[in-house]
Amino acid sequence: MSVATKASSTSMPTTFPTRTVAILGGSYGGSRAAQVLAEGMPQGWRIVLVDRNSLEEYSFFVSDVYNFSRYAVLAGHEHKAFIPYINIPSSSLSDIPSCSSHVRVQATITSIDNHRIILSQNLPELQQSSLDFDYAIYALGSHLPSPIGLWNHQNEGGVKPIFEPPEIPTYGGTKSEGISSLRERQKRVEAATSVLVVGGGALGIQFASDIAAVYPQKRVTLLHSRHPLQGLQELNVRVILGERLDFESLQHTSAMKGSSEPRVVRTLSGREISADLLLLCTGQTPNTGLLRDMDPRTVAPDTGLACVLRTMQLYVPPPFEPHKFQGDDDDDDDDDDDAVLRCLKNLPLDTEEATGQSESSPSSISIAYADLPSTSSSPRTLYSLSALSSTDTLLDPCQETLYPNIFVVGDAADAFDAIKAGHTAYYQAEVAARNILRLIHRDEKVGIVAEDDLDSELEEYAPGPPAIKVSLGMTKSVYEMNGVVGTKNDGVEDLNAAVIWAACGMPDVSEEDMFA
Repeated sequence: MSVATKASSTSMPTTFPTRTVAILGGSYGGSRAAQVLAEGMPQGWRIVLVDRNSLEEYSFFVSDVYNFSRYAVLAGHEHKAFIPYINIPSSSLSDIPSCSSHVRVQATITSIDNHRIILSQNLPELQQSSLDFDYAIYALGSHLPSPIGLWNHQNEGGVKPIFEPPEIPTYGGTKSEGISSLRERQKRVEAATSVLVVGGGALGIQFASDIAAVYPQKRVTLLHSRHPLQGLQELNVRVILGERLDFESLQHTSAMKGSSEPRVVRTLSGREISADLLLLCTGQTPNTGLLRDMDPRTVAPDTGLACVLRTMQLYVPPPFEPHKFQGDDDDDDDDDDDAVLRCLKNLPLDTEEATGQSESSPSSISIAYADLPSTSSSPRTLYSLSALSSTDTLLDPCQETLYPNIFVVGDAADAFDAIKAGHTAYYQAEVAARNILRLIHRDEKVGIVAEDDLDSELEEYAPGPPAIKVSLGMTKSVYEMNGVVGTKNDGVEDLNAAVIWAACGMPDVSEEDMFA
Protein backbone atom coordinates (compact mmCIF):
# COMPACT_ATOMS: atom_id res chain seq x y z
CA MET A 1 0.00 0.00 0.00
CA SER A 2 1.34 3.42 -0.90
CA VAL A 3 2.08 6.14 1.62
CA ALA A 4 -0.82 8.20 0.34
CA THR A 5 -3.30 5.31 0.62
CA LYS A 6 -2.74 5.02 4.36
CA ALA A 7 -3.40 8.69 4.98
CA SER A 8 -6.34 9.18 2.65
CA SER A 9 -8.98 8.64 5.31
CA THR A 10 -8.45 12.11 6.79
CA SER A 11 -11.79 13.72 7.68
CA MET A 12 -13.12 16.33 5.27
CA PRO A 13 -15.00 19.56 5.93
CA THR A 14 -18.75 19.48 5.34
CA THR A 15 -19.63 23.18 5.39
CA PHE A 16 -20.74 23.08 1.72
CA PRO A 17 -23.24 20.61 0.27
CA THR A 18 -20.94 20.55 -2.76
CA ARG A 19 -17.46 19.26 -2.06
CA THR A 20 -14.53 21.15 -3.52
CA VAL A 21 -11.23 20.58 -5.25
CA ALA A 22 -9.34 23.89 -5.25
CA ILE A 23 -6.72 24.50 -7.94
CA LEU A 24 -4.33 27.26 -7.01
CA GLY A 25 -2.85 28.75 -10.19
CA GLY A 26 -4.06 28.44 -13.76
CA SER A 27 -0.98 28.11 -15.95
CA TYR A 28 0.34 24.85 -17.47
CA GLY A 29 -0.13 22.68 -14.39
CA GLY A 30 -3.31 24.20 -13.02
CA SER A 31 -5.15 24.31 -16.34
CA ARG A 32 -4.26 20.70 -17.15
CA ALA A 33 -5.34 19.54 -13.69
CA ALA A 34 -8.69 21.26 -14.20
CA GLN A 35 -9.18 19.47 -17.53
CA VAL A 36 -8.42 16.03 -16.10
CA LEU A 37 -10.57 16.55 -13.01
CA ALA A 38 -13.53 17.96 -14.97
CA GLU A 39 -13.60 14.83 -17.10
CA GLY A 40 -13.84 12.51 -14.10
CA MET A 41 -15.52 14.31 -11.19
CA PRO A 42 -18.67 12.67 -9.77
CA GLN A 43 -21.83 14.55 -8.94
CA GLY A 44 -21.63 16.58 -5.77
CA TRP A 45 -18.09 17.75 -6.48
CA ARG A 46 -16.85 20.98 -8.04
CA ILE A 47 -13.58 22.53 -9.15
CA VAL A 48 -12.69 26.06 -8.03
CA LEU A 49 -9.71 27.35 -10.01
CA VAL A 50 -8.10 30.44 -8.46
CA ASP A 51 -5.78 32.62 -10.51
CA ARG A 52 -4.59 36.22 -10.29
CA ASN A 53 -5.13 36.92 -13.97
CA SER A 54 -8.35 38.48 -15.19
CA LEU A 55 -11.62 36.70 -15.81
CA GLU A 56 -13.27 39.12 -18.19
CA GLU A 57 -10.34 39.20 -20.56
CA TYR A 58 -7.50 36.70 -20.64
CA SER A 59 -6.74 34.45 -17.74
CA PHE A 60 -4.26 31.90 -19.00
CA PHE A 61 -0.85 33.55 -18.98
CA VAL A 62 1.87 32.00 -21.13
CA SER A 63 4.64 32.45 -18.59
CA ASP A 64 7.17 30.46 -20.58
CA VAL A 65 10.46 32.29 -20.88
CA TYR A 66 10.92 30.89 -24.36
CA ASN A 67 8.11 33.18 -25.54
CA PHE A 68 8.31 36.00 -23.04
CA SER A 69 11.96 36.83 -23.58
CA ARG A 70 11.16 37.18 -27.28
CA TYR A 71 8.02 39.26 -26.71
CA ALA A 72 9.92 41.57 -24.34
CA VAL A 73 12.38 42.35 -27.15
CA LEU A 74 10.60 42.08 -30.51
CA ALA A 75 7.55 44.30 -31.02
CA GLY A 76 4.35 43.16 -32.68
CA HIS A 77 3.65 39.82 -30.97
CA GLU A 78 3.09 40.72 -27.30
CA HIS A 79 -0.69 40.16 -27.53
CA LYS A 80 -0.07 36.47 -28.27
CA ALA A 81 1.24 35.88 -24.76
CA PHE A 82 -2.23 35.86 -23.17
CA ILE A 83 -4.52 32.95 -23.95
CA PRO A 84 -8.12 32.71 -22.72
CA TYR A 85 -9.65 30.05 -20.54
CA ILE A 86 -12.49 28.46 -22.46
CA ASN A 87 -13.49 25.39 -20.42
CA ILE A 88 -14.44 26.73 -16.97
CA PRO A 89 -16.90 29.62 -16.46
CA SER A 90 -15.89 32.56 -14.31
CA SER A 91 -17.38 33.67 -11.00
CA SER A 92 -16.97 36.59 -8.68
CA LEU A 93 -15.32 36.08 -5.34
CA SER A 94 -18.55 36.73 -3.47
CA ASP A 95 -20.48 34.13 -5.47
CA ILE A 96 -18.19 31.17 -4.80
CA PRO A 97 -20.14 29.81 -1.79
CA SER A 98 -23.32 29.49 -3.85
CA CYS A 99 -21.70 27.89 -6.92
CA SER A 100 -22.28 24.16 -7.28
CA SER A 101 -20.53 23.75 -10.64
CA HIS A 102 -16.94 24.20 -11.75
CA VAL A 103 -15.83 27.84 -11.63
CA ARG A 104 -12.73 29.99 -11.86
CA VAL A 105 -12.20 33.15 -9.90
CA GLN A 106 -9.71 36.00 -10.10
CA ALA A 107 -8.17 36.46 -6.68
CA THR A 108 -4.92 36.53 -4.77
CA ILE A 109 -4.33 33.73 -2.28
CA THR A 110 -3.11 35.15 1.01
CA SER A 111 -2.91 31.99 3.15
CA ILE A 112 -3.55 28.25 3.14
CA ASP A 113 -4.04 25.57 5.76
CA ASN A 114 -5.14 21.94 5.68
CA HIS A 115 -8.62 22.60 4.33
CA ARG A 116 -9.00 26.33 3.75
CA ILE A 117 -7.52 29.13 1.70
CA ILE A 118 -7.97 32.84 2.27
CA LEU A 119 -8.56 34.91 -0.85
CA SER A 120 -8.64 38.58 -1.68
CA GLN A 121 -9.10 40.53 -4.84
CA ASN A 122 -5.84 41.73 -6.37
CA LEU A 123 -6.13 45.08 -4.58
CA PRO A 124 -4.99 44.32 -1.03
CA GLU A 125 -7.30 46.79 0.66
CA LEU A 126 -10.41 44.89 -0.43
CA GLN A 127 -12.20 42.47 1.87
CA GLN A 128 -10.96 38.90 2.11
CA SER A 129 -12.97 35.70 1.68
CA SER A 130 -12.32 32.10 2.66
CA LEU A 131 -12.76 28.92 0.65
CA ASP A 132 -12.93 25.50 2.28
CA PHE A 133 -11.65 22.61 0.18
CA ASP A 134 -11.48 18.83 0.37
CA TYR A 135 -8.48 18.57 -1.94
CA ALA A 136 -6.13 21.19 -3.36
CA ILE A 137 -3.58 21.29 -6.16
CA TYR A 138 -0.93 23.91 -5.49
CA ALA A 139 0.26 25.06 -8.93
CA LEU A 140 1.54 28.56 -8.19
CA GLY A 141 4.86 27.96 -9.93
CA SER A 142 7.69 30.45 -9.56
CA HIS A 143 8.37 34.07 -10.37
CA LEU A 144 11.01 35.35 -12.71
CA PRO A 145 13.41 38.25 -12.27
CA SER A 146 13.06 41.77 -13.59
CA PRO A 147 13.38 41.21 -17.35
CA ILE A 148 10.05 39.44 -17.78
CA GLY A 149 8.37 38.97 -14.41
CA LEU A 150 5.05 40.78 -14.87
CA TRP A 151 3.88 40.55 -11.28
CA ASN A 152 5.65 42.87 -8.90
CA HIS A 153 8.26 41.16 -6.72
CA GLN A 154 10.25 44.27 -5.92
CA ASN A 155 13.32 44.11 -3.74
CA GLU A 156 13.38 40.32 -3.78
CA GLY A 157 16.38 39.50 -1.66
CA GLY A 158 16.99 43.20 -1.06
CA VAL A 159 18.70 43.73 -4.43
CA LYS A 160 17.49 46.32 -6.92
CA PRO A 161 19.86 48.09 -9.30
CA ILE A 162 19.71 51.84 -8.77
CA PHE A 163 20.32 52.43 -12.47
CA GLU A 164 17.22 50.59 -13.63
CA PRO A 165 15.08 52.59 -16.08
CA PRO A 166 11.74 53.98 -14.85
CA GLU A 167 9.33 51.52 -13.36
CA ILE A 168 7.40 49.22 -15.66
CA PRO A 169 3.63 49.90 -15.61
CA THR A 170 1.78 48.03 -12.88
CA TYR A 171 0.34 44.70 -13.95
CA GLY A 172 -2.95 43.69 -12.33
CA GLY A 173 -3.82 40.59 -14.33
CA THR A 174 -5.49 41.93 -17.48
CA LYS A 175 -4.39 41.45 -21.07
CA SER A 176 -4.20 45.19 -21.75
CA GLU A 177 -1.90 45.69 -18.75
CA GLY A 178 0.29 42.80 -19.83
CA ILE A 179 0.62 44.16 -23.35
CA SER A 180 1.54 47.60 -21.99
CA SER A 181 4.15 46.05 -19.70
CA LEU A 182 5.78 44.09 -22.51
CA ARG A 183 5.80 47.12 -24.81
CA GLU A 184 7.55 49.16 -22.14
CA ARG A 185 10.20 46.47 -21.87
CA GLN A 186 10.65 46.58 -25.64
CA LYS A 187 11.22 50.33 -25.43
CA ARG A 188 13.87 49.89 -22.73
CA VAL A 189 15.80 47.44 -24.88
CA GLU A 190 15.46 49.61 -27.98
CA ALA A 191 16.74 52.71 -26.16
CA ALA A 192 19.83 51.04 -24.73
CA THR A 193 23.14 51.23 -26.60
CA SER A 194 24.65 48.38 -24.60
CA VAL A 195 23.03 45.55 -22.64
CA LEU A 196 24.46 43.27 -19.95
CA VAL A 197 22.64 39.96 -19.48
CA VAL A 198 23.55 38.19 -16.24
CA GLY A 199 22.98 34.44 -16.24
CA GLY A 200 23.66 31.86 -18.95
CA GLY A 201 20.68 29.56 -18.56
CA ALA A 202 17.96 29.27 -21.18
CA LEU A 203 16.47 32.65 -20.26
CA GLY A 204 19.76 34.54 -20.42
CA ILE A 205 20.86 32.90 -23.67
CA GLN A 206 17.56 33.65 -25.36
CA PHE A 207 17.47 37.25 -24.15
CA ALA A 208 21.03 37.91 -25.32
CA SER A 209 20.58 36.22 -28.68
CA ASP A 210 17.21 37.87 -29.36
CA ILE A 211 18.55 41.35 -28.57
CA ALA A 212 21.62 40.78 -30.72
CA ALA A 213 19.51 39.50 -33.61
CA VAL A 214 16.94 42.31 -33.51
CA TYR A 215 19.50 45.04 -32.81
CA PRO A 216 22.83 43.94 -34.33
CA GLN A 217 24.31 47.41 -33.70
CA LYS A 218 24.00 47.07 -29.91
CA ARG A 219 26.82 45.79 -27.70
CA VAL A 220 25.39 42.74 -25.92
CA THR A 221 27.37 41.03 -23.17
CA LEU A 222 26.43 37.77 -21.45
CA LEU A 223 27.98 37.09 -18.03
CA HIS A 224 27.91 33.49 -16.84
CA SER A 225 29.51 31.86 -13.81
CA ARG A 226 30.23 28.54 -15.49
CA HIS A 227 32.56 27.77 -18.39
CA PRO A 228 31.09 25.56 -21.16
CA LEU A 229 28.78 27.98 -23.01
CA GLN A 230 28.80 28.15 -26.78
CA GLY A 231 26.81 29.14 -29.84
CA LEU A 232 26.57 32.94 -29.64
CA GLN A 233 29.56 33.86 -31.82
CA GLU A 234 27.65 34.39 -35.03
CA LEU A 235 25.34 36.89 -33.30
CA ASN A 236 28.30 38.91 -32.04
CA VAL A 237 27.38 38.43 -28.39
CA ARG A 238 30.33 39.02 -26.08
CA VAL A 239 30.43 36.17 -23.57
CA ILE A 240 32.31 36.38 -20.27
CA LEU A 241 32.59 33.03 -18.50
CA GLY A 242 33.68 31.94 -15.06
CA GLU A 243 32.68 35.26 -13.48
CA ARG A 244 29.91 36.19 -11.05
CA LEU A 245 28.29 39.58 -10.70
CA ASP A 246 29.02 41.44 -7.48
CA PHE A 247 25.47 42.43 -6.54
CA GLU A 248 26.81 45.05 -4.17
CA SER A 249 28.11 46.96 -7.18
CA LEU A 250 24.53 47.48 -8.33
CA GLN A 251 24.04 49.80 -5.39
CA HIS A 252 27.23 51.77 -5.91
CA THR A 253 27.35 52.52 -9.62
CA SER A 254 29.18 55.73 -10.49
CA ALA A 255 26.55 57.17 -12.84
CA MET A 256 23.59 59.09 -11.50
CA LYS A 257 20.09 57.84 -12.15
CA GLY A 258 18.78 59.45 -15.32
CA SER A 259 22.25 60.03 -16.76
CA SER A 260 22.90 59.09 -20.39
CA GLU A 261 26.34 57.72 -19.51
CA PRO A 262 26.82 53.94 -19.38
CA ARG A 263 26.66 52.44 -15.90
CA VAL A 264 29.50 50.32 -14.55
CA VAL A 265 29.14 47.13 -12.50
CA ARG A 266 31.79 44.74 -11.16
CA THR A 267 32.27 41.02 -10.98
CA LEU A 268 33.43 39.40 -7.76
CA SER A 269 36.96 39.33 -9.15
CA GLY A 270 36.88 43.12 -9.62
CA ARG A 271 36.36 43.18 -13.38
CA GLU A 272 34.30 46.19 -14.52
CA ILE A 273 31.58 45.97 -17.17
CA SER A 274 29.70 48.97 -18.56
CA ALA A 275 26.14 48.82 -19.91
CA ASP A 276 23.07 51.00 -20.33
CA LEU A 277 20.65 48.22 -19.42
CA LEU A 278 21.07 45.29 -17.03
CA LEU A 279 18.89 42.18 -17.37
CA LEU A 280 19.10 39.82 -14.41
CA CYS A 281 18.40 36.30 -15.66
CA THR A 282 19.63 34.62 -12.50
CA GLY A 283 16.84 32.12 -12.04
CA GLN A 284 13.35 31.51 -10.78
CA THR A 285 12.16 31.82 -7.21
CA PRO A 286 9.54 29.19 -6.24
CA ASN A 287 6.23 30.64 -5.06
CA THR A 288 6.09 28.51 -1.92
CA GLY A 289 5.78 31.22 0.72
CA LEU A 290 2.18 30.20 1.49
CA LEU A 291 3.26 26.62 2.21
CA ARG A 292 6.17 27.83 4.32
CA ASP A 293 3.79 29.97 6.37
CA MET A 294 1.47 26.98 6.87
CA ASP A 295 4.23 24.53 7.81
CA PRO A 296 7.91 25.46 7.35
CA ARG A 297 8.86 21.78 7.34
CA THR A 298 7.21 21.28 3.93
CA VAL A 299 9.62 23.64 2.13
CA ALA A 300 13.29 22.83 1.64
CA PRO A 301 15.27 25.71 3.17
CA ASP A 302 18.10 25.53 0.61
CA THR A 303 15.98 25.56 -2.56
CA GLY A 304 12.63 26.99 -1.48
CA LEU A 305 10.90 24.06 -3.17
CA ALA A 306 8.00 22.14 -1.68
CA CYS A 307 8.74 18.58 -0.59
CA VAL A 308 6.49 16.04 -2.30
CA LEU A 309 5.99 12.31 -2.51
CA ARG A 310 5.96 10.69 -5.91
CA THR A 311 2.19 10.83 -5.71
CA MET A 312 2.74 14.64 -5.81
CA GLN A 313 1.28 14.98 -2.29
CA LEU A 314 2.85 17.54 0.02
CA TYR A 315 5.24 15.88 2.43
CA VAL A 316 7.10 16.65 5.64
CA PRO A 317 10.46 14.86 5.38
CA PRO A 318 12.00 13.39 8.51
CA PRO A 319 14.73 15.56 10.05
CA PHE A 320 18.23 14.37 9.31
CA GLU A 321 21.58 15.71 8.20
CA PRO A 322 21.43 16.37 4.43
CA HIS A 323 23.78 14.34 2.30
CA LYS A 324 25.62 15.97 -0.59
CA PHE A 325 25.77 13.66 -3.58
CA GLN A 326 28.81 13.23 -5.76
CA GLY A 327 28.46 15.58 -8.70
CA ASP A 328 26.90 18.38 -6.66
CA ASP A 329 28.88 21.60 -6.59
CA ASP A 330 28.94 24.79 -4.61
CA ASP A 331 27.40 26.83 -7.42
CA ASP A 332 23.88 25.46 -6.82
CA ASP A 333 23.48 24.90 -10.58
CA ASP A 334 20.65 22.52 -11.42
CA ASP A 335 19.80 20.03 -14.12
CA ASP A 336 18.15 22.71 -16.27
CA ASP A 337 21.50 24.44 -16.83
CA ASP A 338 23.09 21.05 -17.53
CA ALA A 339 20.52 20.40 -20.25
CA VAL A 340 21.32 23.77 -21.83
CA LEU A 341 25.04 23.00 -21.73
CA ARG A 342 24.54 19.63 -23.40
CA CYS A 343 22.73 21.38 -26.24
CA LEU A 344 25.43 24.03 -26.70
CA LYS A 345 28.64 22.12 -26.08
CA ASN A 346 29.44 21.40 -29.74
CA LEU A 347 28.69 24.86 -31.10
CA PRO A 348 31.35 27.52 -31.93
CA LEU A 349 32.57 29.60 -29.02
CA ASP A 350 33.74 33.20 -28.76
CA THR A 351 34.28 33.97 -25.09
CA GLU A 352 36.46 35.66 -22.53
CA GLU A 353 37.18 33.35 -19.58
CA ALA A 354 38.14 34.28 -16.04
CA THR A 355 40.28 32.20 -13.73
CA GLY A 356 40.23 31.36 -10.07
CA GLN A 357 36.58 32.31 -9.52
CA SER A 358 34.71 30.21 -6.98
CA GLU A 359 32.79 32.66 -4.82
CA SER A 360 29.10 31.99 -4.37
CA SER A 361 26.22 34.24 -5.41
CA PRO A 362 22.45 33.85 -5.78
CA SER A 363 21.63 30.51 -7.37
CA SER A 364 20.91 30.31 -11.08
CA ILE A 365 17.92 28.06 -11.61
CA SER A 366 16.99 28.59 -15.25
CA ILE A 367 13.69 27.56 -16.74
CA ALA A 368 13.87 25.35 -19.82
CA TYR A 369 11.43 25.28 -22.69
CA ALA A 370 9.98 22.29 -24.43
CA ASP A 371 7.04 22.16 -26.78
CA LEU A 372 3.72 21.81 -24.98
CA PRO A 373 2.75 18.13 -25.04
CA SER A 374 -0.26 16.68 -26.72
CA THR A 375 -3.35 15.97 -24.66
CA SER A 376 -2.56 12.26 -24.51
CA SER A 377 -1.76 10.95 -21.06
CA SER A 378 1.74 10.23 -19.90
CA PRO A 379 2.72 6.65 -18.97
CA ARG A 380 1.27 5.54 -15.66
CA THR A 381 4.30 3.71 -14.33
CA LEU A 382 4.65 3.06 -10.62
CA TYR A 383 7.99 3.73 -8.94
CA SER A 384 9.26 3.01 -5.47
CA LEU A 385 8.62 5.64 -2.84
CA SER A 386 11.99 4.80 -1.35
CA ALA A 387 13.77 6.67 -4.14
CA LEU A 388 15.77 9.80 -3.39
CA SER A 389 14.26 13.22 -3.99
CA SER A 390 16.19 16.18 -5.31
CA THR A 391 16.51 17.44 -1.76
CA ASP A 392 18.32 14.20 -0.91
CA THR A 393 15.42 13.08 1.29
CA LEU A 394 14.97 9.36 1.89
CA LEU A 395 11.28 8.55 1.82
CA ASP A 396 10.26 6.00 4.40
CA PRO A 397 7.75 3.59 2.82
CA CYS A 398 5.90 3.50 6.15
CA GLN A 399 5.82 7.27 6.56
CA GLU A 400 2.38 8.86 6.30
CA THR A 401 2.06 12.30 4.78
CA LEU A 402 0.51 14.88 7.07
CA TYR A 403 -1.13 16.53 4.05
CA PRO A 404 -2.72 13.75 1.96
CA ASN A 405 -5.22 16.17 0.44
CA ILE A 406 -2.73 18.81 -0.78
CA PHE A 407 -0.80 18.20 -4.00
CA VAL A 408 2.00 20.37 -5.40
CA VAL A 409 2.98 20.44 -9.07
CA GLY A 410 5.19 22.45 -11.39
CA ASP A 411 7.99 24.85 -10.54
CA ALA A 412 6.99 24.97 -6.86
CA ALA A 413 7.59 21.24 -6.36
CA ASP A 414 10.85 19.49 -5.55
CA ALA A 415 9.90 16.78 -8.01
CA PHE A 416 12.81 14.38 -8.17
CA ASP A 417 15.13 16.47 -10.36
CA ALA A 418 12.47 17.11 -12.99
CA ILE A 419 13.42 19.95 -15.27
CA LYS A 420 11.50 23.20 -14.67
CA ALA A 421 9.32 23.52 -17.76
CA GLY A 422 5.70 23.77 -18.82
CA HIS A 423 5.51 20.18 -20.04
CA THR A 424 6.81 18.96 -16.67
CA ALA A 425 4.06 20.80 -14.79
CA TYR A 426 1.54 19.42 -17.28
CA TYR A 427 2.43 15.79 -16.59
CA GLN A 428 2.75 16.27 -12.84
CA ALA A 429 -0.71 17.83 -12.83
CA GLU A 430 -2.10 14.78 -14.61
CA VAL A 431 -0.69 12.52 -11.90
CA ALA A 432 -2.06 14.73 -9.12
CA ALA A 433 -5.51 15.01 -10.71
CA ARG A 434 -5.84 11.28 -11.34
CA ASN A 435 -4.80 10.56 -7.76
CA ILE A 436 -7.44 12.94 -6.44
CA LEU A 437 -10.04 11.10 -8.54
CA ARG A 438 -8.84 7.84 -7.01
CA LEU A 439 -9.12 9.24 -3.49
CA ILE A 440 -12.60 10.60 -4.20
CA HIS A 441 -13.58 7.19 -5.54
CA ARG A 442 -12.36 5.48 -2.38
CA ASP A 443 -14.29 7.90 -0.20
CA GLU A 444 -17.48 7.86 -2.24
CA LYS A 445 -17.39 4.26 -3.53
CA VAL A 446 -18.57 5.33 -6.97
CA GLY A 447 -17.15 4.77 -10.43
CA ILE A 448 -15.36 7.77 -11.89
CA VAL A 449 -13.86 6.63 -15.17
CA ALA A 450 -15.00 3.23 -16.31
CA GLU A 451 -11.79 2.12 -17.99
CA ASP A 452 -9.56 3.11 -15.05
CA ASP A 453 -8.87 0.84 -12.13
CA LEU A 454 -9.32 3.50 -9.47
CA ASP A 455 -8.98 0.99 -6.66
CA SER A 456 -5.34 0.48 -7.57
CA GLU A 457 -2.39 2.08 -5.85
CA LEU A 458 -2.06 5.79 -6.29
CA GLU A 459 -0.04 6.72 -9.33
CA GLU A 460 3.56 7.78 -8.75
CA TYR A 461 5.40 10.35 -10.82
CA ALA A 462 8.84 9.86 -12.33
CA PRO A 463 10.43 12.49 -14.60
CA GLY A 464 10.96 11.66 -18.23
CA PRO A 465 14.21 12.40 -20.07
CA PRO A 466 15.16 16.08 -20.36
CA ALA A 467 13.37 17.96 -23.12
CA ILE A 468 14.61 21.45 -23.89
CA LYS A 469 14.68 23.90 -26.76
CA VAL A 470 16.73 27.09 -26.69
CA SER A 471 16.52 29.74 -29.40
CA LEU A 472 19.66 31.41 -30.72
CA GLY A 473 18.31 34.45 -32.51
CA MET A 474 15.24 34.60 -34.72
CA THR A 475 15.53 31.32 -36.62
CA LYS A 476 18.20 29.07 -35.10
CA SER A 477 17.67 26.83 -32.08
CA VAL A 478 19.30 23.94 -30.27
CA TYR A 479 17.35 21.16 -28.61
CA GLU A 480 17.53 17.95 -26.66
CA MET A 481 14.68 15.47 -26.99
CA ASN A 482 14.74 11.82 -25.90
CA GLY A 483 18.51 11.93 -25.57
CA VAL A 484 19.03 13.38 -29.07
CA VAL A 485 20.80 16.75 -29.28
CA GLY A 486 20.53 18.76 -32.48
CA THR A 487 20.01 22.13 -34.12
CA LYS A 488 17.25 23.60 -36.24
CA ASN A 489 17.03 26.68 -38.43
CA ASP A 490 13.28 26.88 -38.95
CA GLY A 491 12.28 29.39 -36.27
CA VAL A 492 9.66 32.08 -36.75
CA GLU A 493 9.36 35.44 -35.03
CA ASP A 494 6.44 34.61 -32.72
CA LEU A 495 7.84 31.17 -31.80
CA ASN A 496 4.77 29.41 -33.20
CA ALA A 497 2.38 30.97 -30.71
CA ALA A 498 -0.61 29.46 -32.54
CA VAL A 499 0.61 25.98 -31.58
CA ILE A 500 0.37 26.85 -27.89
CA TRP A 501 -3.05 28.44 -28.39
CA ALA A 502 -4.21 25.22 -30.05
CA ALA A 503 -2.85 23.14 -27.17
CA CYS A 504 -4.90 25.34 -24.83
CA GLY A 505 -8.11 24.51 -26.69
CA MET A 506 -8.14 27.10 -29.48
CA PRO A 507 -7.16 25.37 -32.73
CA ASP A 508 -7.06 27.24 -36.04
CA VAL A 509 -6.66 30.56 -34.24
CA SER A 510 -6.04 33.54 -36.54
CA GLU A 511 -3.85 36.59 -36.01
CA GLU A 512 -6.99 38.63 -35.40
CA ASP A 513 -8.26 36.13 -32.83
CA MET A 514 -5.07 36.53 -30.79
CA PHE A 515 -5.67 40.30 -30.55
CA ALA A 516 -9.13 39.84 -29.00
